[in-house]
Amino acid sequence: MKHLTRLIGTRRYSVLGTVVLLAATSSSLAAADDGPGPFGVTVQAAATVESNRVGALFKGDLDDGHFCTASVVRSKGRDLIVTAAHCVDGGGRLRFAPGYRDGKAPYGVWEVQKTYLGDAWTGRQDEDSDVAFAVLAENDEGEGVEDVVGGNGFAAHRTTGATAVTVTGYPNTLDTPITCTNKPTAHSATQQRIECPDFTGGTSGSPWVNGDGDVVGILGGHEAGGSTADISYSVVLADEAAALYRTAAG
Repeated sequence: MKHLTRLIGTRRYSVLGTVVLLAATSSSLAAADDGPGPFGVTVQAAATVESNRVGALFKGDLDDGHFCTASVVRSKGRDLIVTAAHCVDGGGRLRFAPGYRDGKAPYGVWEVQKTYLGDAWTGRQDEDSDVAFAVLAENDEGEGVEDVVGGNGFAAHRTTGATAVTVTGYPNTLDTPITCTNKPTAHSATQQRIECPDFTGGTSGSPWVNGDGDVVGILGGHEAGGSTADISYSVVLADEAAALYRTAAG
């Protein structure tokens, strides 16, 4: 489970350092439908408009450490994030820091007001339903989080592997995000997988963003996102995820 700080047995162990991350040299240099490679290389994410829409989730204060990842998606209220259901189903105080770096929240810390989870998850924690949305409170200036950092689209019913996606998330051993681009492949009819090294605990909820700027996957699902550092999973976003987004986005 990639949201846990310590993992046991076959679950993934944290192996990241504090330096820029580079994947194995066997990663292919290739051209995707939405941009050039290399594929399957994990590096520290630069601070950009796109990466600042991704942030770390906290239970309490920033000093308490982050445990999952989320990202801003477009909504009528301009106040919505998407993450994995297993990141937010425990209740309690949750806070989101977009663009979080080096212990600082340059775009503020936003309180989660309400969460939306699918019936299949709340009923039996079905791994095919491991997607959740959360509405955030406005900041002191009356702005929504999307007003400050922008938001990605959310696109269900996309063909797995039709284009490459970029996965960006926060390992709980680092205070800067990592990122990797590759083409997903089908794990099953309801789950997709991607080969990107070093996505360890804390990266659950990381968005899979295609070249159109749409979220087409959420790190989670099978094995709560994966039991090894190099393979990650996502639910195939289908009818339930689309309906949940429509409800949450207003």
